[in-house]
Amino acid sequence: MPVLLAYGDSNTHGTVPLRQLGEMGRLPLDERWVSVMGRALGPAWEVIAEGQPGRTTVHDDPVEGAHRNGLRVLPAILDTHRPIDMMILMLGTNDLKPRFSVSAFDIAASVARLLAVVRASGVVADAIVVAPAPVREKGCLAGMFEGAEARGAGLAGRLGNVAREAGYGFVDAGAHVEVDPVDGVHLGRDAHRVLGGVMAAAVKERMG
Repeated sequence: MPVLLAYGDSNTHGTVPLRQLGEMGRLPLDERWVSVMGRALGPAWEVIAEGQPGRTTVHDDPVEGAHRNGLRVLPAILDTHRPIDMMILMLGTNDLKPRFSVSAFDIAASVARLLAVVRASGVVADAIVVAPAPVREKGCLAGMFEGAEARGAGLAGRLGNVAREAGYGFVDAGAHVEVDPVDGVHLGRDAHRVLGGVMAAAVKERMG
């Protein structure tokens, strides 16, 4: 049975759009995009969701904790689920918080570093990089993501270049879905449904 690992942040976790800080709501399992994708791929696949709210690409978060560093925990996760036939990597949203002061160029370089770890692990056969849907400075998360719209400009194009240079697949989520205007960061139910279908098609195409 082929194994698919989806590695991401709160939008892979299934966090609902937040109306106020501190909420911890999560979409039902069957409504999250990873589950939608899994149903479309069929029972022949083992689909694993590794989504952590607040996860960054390579940064220790000085406010929310070093454990949210995607680079720090990646080797253990790869080793836990090996061998992995397909990995989907969707990170970069949380890097846009002003506390990290990084650009779209820096985020793409950080994803390239993650992909180098993936390749060096020797346990992942193939991967698809997903550019997250662009952040909007809205609602209760507007202050947390102040300036994110400007810093994130051009991120999808840069991530596409990184994926191609690494020989991996690429999907621009923003070409298919938008973040919910309630908080400007998280995907709503309909967006999860659409993204799940898009990713299933991308995996099928990539696997031939």
